[in-house]
Amino acid sequence: MDDAPPLRIRRARPTDAPAIATVHAVSRRVTMPYLPPQQHTHEEVTRWIREIVLPRCHTLVAVRGPEILGYAAVQGDLLDHLYLLPEARRRGIGTRLLAEAQRLRPDGLTLHVFRLNTDARAFYAHHGFTVIATGDGSDNMENLPELTLRWAPGPRG
Repeated sequence: MDDAPPLRIRRARPTDAPAIATVHAVSRRVTMPYLPPQQHTHEEVTRWIREIVLPRCHTLVAVRGPEILGYAAVQGDLLDHLYLLPEARRRGIGTRLLAEAQRLRPDGLTLHVFRLNTDARAFYAHHGFTVIATGDGSDNMENLPELTLRWAPGPRG
């Protein structure tokens, strides 16, 4: 019998910024080892989350009990961020966050993903995203080639 508290998706609060910063940094370090080492401190990333991401984006967190396992941030029709703690992957949590983002933007979502991020590319393809543009990396701070993906709902019957 699993006594773990249920997973909940809720709107992020400013007090969540340190935990979201941890999810962001750990996820990028573990799942994208090709990225340059993080140059920002935890405090700097926390401040960026609190002062930039939260005010500009509709940010959701996946929580189990008091622990934040992942987050998604939507700005307009752009899914700007979707990150999970590595141990929370492949448990349906990313799918739940994505479904909530899709519910917020029923006319469609766009996102950017590094070409090297094959796991993320497979995840988004599984959820109906298709490539609409490619880039050489000159538009991102990591200078890595990326893809722009788009999800649009099917015809409504």
